[in-house]
Amino acid sequence: MRTYEQELIGAKQFIEQHDDFLIVAHVQPDGDAVSSTLAVGWLLSRLGKTFAMINEGPIPQRMTYMHKADEILDMSLTPRTRTYGNVICVDCADFKRVGRVSEWMEEGANMLNIDHHPTNDGYGTQTLIKADAAATAEVLYDLIALFDLGWDRNLAEMLYTGILTDTGGFRYSSTSPKVMQIASHLLELGVNGPDLADSLLEQLTKPQFDVLTLALGTLRMSDNGKVAWVHVTPEHMEQAGAANEDLEGIVNYPRNIQGVEVGVLFKVIDEGAVKASMRSAGKVDVAAVAAEFGGGGHVRAAGCRLEGTLEEVTTRVIERISRAL
Repeated sequence: MRTYEQELIGAKQFIEQHDDFLIVAHVQPDGDAVSSTLAVGWLLSRLGKTFAMINEGPIPQRMTYMHKADEILDMSLTPRTRTYGNVICVDCADFKRVGRVSEWMEEGANMLNIDHHPTNDGYGTQTLIKADAAATAEVLYDLIALFDLGWDRNLAEMLYTGILTDTGGFRYSSTSPKVMQIASHLLELGVNGPDLADSLLEQLTKPQFDVLTLALGTLRMSDNGKVAWVHVTPEHMEQAGAANEDLEGIVNYPRNIQGVEVGVLFKVIDEGAVKASMRSAGKVDVAAVAAEFGGGGHVRAAGCRLEGTLEEVTTRVIERISRAL
């Protein structure tokens, strides 16, 4: 079992020894996924490497302020003309979560897996995983520091975004002294922390507000008041004019009810599949719950996709959470 320091050196060597990379994160990317993609792109650019950044779908509109965010290709709009033999996956605990971007990779491609999820299964030919890191952006901070290329405001804004969003504005238990030291350094480089916190954590678009209103109208709680959940259907999404990115943060509302230990958002994908996003106050390891259904994540934040109707999936997940309690 290699140490984190050994994995950092291995990741550095992987990048130095290869070229012509494909950089990819998980489908429906969040702040950490987008910022990590861009940070790796920044690093490769500084090293004179060639690369492409791609995702199965578009990145969230509210993430487009970051430098070169417009260079992340949307696979649904980009015909495949070639495949890549060198791949860097970021913030993706399960390789299946890269989605159809795997079609852009050569069979047996060299792959560097950079992540912070404890449920990461160690896929790839080289791994750089720190399960107690607050964000993949924190891991990349350590990796980029090894190259001694200096820092600039663009990179600082990318890394700060990933850390800010994955710590819930420095409120989650993953906010270690090291995280605050990194944040301090990034602020010294010119990051506007208050503006980013406002735009990423506070402001809601009208579609976000509308779909949140519809979701809260479905609120249900267990008899003991320790589990609360809401759901969103395709009809809700259409009525609100919402996109997948507009659902981010909704799961926190049932979790934030006083006395609730686990909050869940059930998103109906179609008639036969539902995605469950879970948040825990700490007594329940929702990553373990998600893993039983083929998903993963963190002790306090995890998700999974289940086959079945909304009623069937809700029953299965709530019963499993109740047993954990």
